[in-house]
Amino acid sequence: MSLREIPVGVLFSKSGSYSVIGQAGYWGARIAIDEINASGLFDFRFLRVDGDPKGAAEAYAVEADRMLREAGCRHIIGTQTSSSRKEVLPVMERGRGLLWYTPPYEGFESHDRVVYTGACPNQGVVPLFRHIVPEFGRRAFLLGSNYIWGWETNRIARELLAGCDGEVLGERYVAIGDEDIDHLIAEIREKRPDFIFNNLIGDSSYAFLRAMKELGRRDPAFAPNRCPILSCNLTEAELPVLGEAAEGLISTSTYFETLETPENADFLARLEGLRGRDAAISSMFVAPYEAVWLLARAIEACGSDAPDDVLAELCRQPHRTPLREIRIDPQTQHAWLQPLIAVVEMTDRDKGVSRFRIIEKTPGPLAPDPYLVHYDPLDSVGGGAYASETGNGGQPKLKLVSS
Repeated sequence: MSLREIPVGVLFSKSGSYSVIGQAGYWGARIAIDEINASGLFDFRFLRVDGDPKGAAEAYAVEADRMLREAGCRHIIGTQTSSSRKEVLPVMERGRGLLWYTPPYEGFESHDRVVYTGACPNQGVVPLFRHIVPEFGRRAFLLGSNYIWGWETNRIARELLAGCDGEVLGERYVAIGDEDIDHLIAEIREKRPDFIFNNLIGDSSYAFLRAMKELGRRDPAFAPNRCPILSCNLTEAELPVLGEAAEGLISTSTYFETLETPENADFLARLEGLRGRDAAISSMFVAPYEAVWLLARAIEACGSDAPDDVLAELCRQPHRTPLREIRIDPQTQHAWLQPLIAVVEMTDRDKGVSRFRIIEKTPGPLAPDPYLVHYDPLDSVGGGAYASETGNGGQPKLKLVSS
């Protein structure tokens, strides 16, 4: 008996200035589709419809429109940046499709045509700052690529610092892909912050991290153990590109390859056979992978691939992926996720090989709070990294701990 085919759009930039993370997203979705089609678990199969906008924000809308109108897709996995997501939203509204947006992002959005499976602010930047401020200090230098991700994430960082009487010594932006960052290094060296919050993406971020590594060699005050660089979006996918330049970087994510669970061990063993022993597996890979599995489970449960039916099913109950069970909040259409904080350590300096070591995590998944309505930046004193107080339906109160 032939299975019905359900076309699914896979929309990532496999080329362009942030192609490293785009490739990770593409392969995550592709492998999940292949697994589902080969599993024998479902009475349908997914037909993958690829699109490569090549890093051009306006091209995402063109590709999304083609997927919905010409290929018959009702679901699209992807878009890599917030600007590309914003470009696609009118297309999803017009075509009544459902976008599965998987990267971490700046929050302050809840769109009825989007399922958000990446971290929002209370699952990313807030836990990161709560970890870093007590240990390193309150004087920060903020960087970002010149679009909504950088602007909004740094705005949240300003509010967090204001809540603990911190100080922003500088806030600078560069165009996506711009590698001319000498002026940033000079200003950072002059102002000597306690830490740097890096919201650059792609080639811009890589150039900055290499330059900071060199500055740390020349001036020990900028070594990672003295002036760490923080990130909410740098993952294992980019470590091979960076080599030693990534050493000491502190990042937050909802998945690291070094996560010690039986499900992750099985997952990595399967992927080793598919992608090879040295392939880096990151949240940029895992989030699209899990989104495809969530889509398949929801279609199986409700018996329809109609976006409204799938969305209702997702919000009705949690669904299991090969890695974990994921719950979608019905009010915001964001996932409950467990924040993790990790530091990059070299495992083979001669070959430039590194990995993330997890140094802190919440006891379990946090309810999404994309608008930070349950967080008071002025209430900056708490009883520990993750206080046990609960409110608002069991969500932990996120308080920035300051010394």
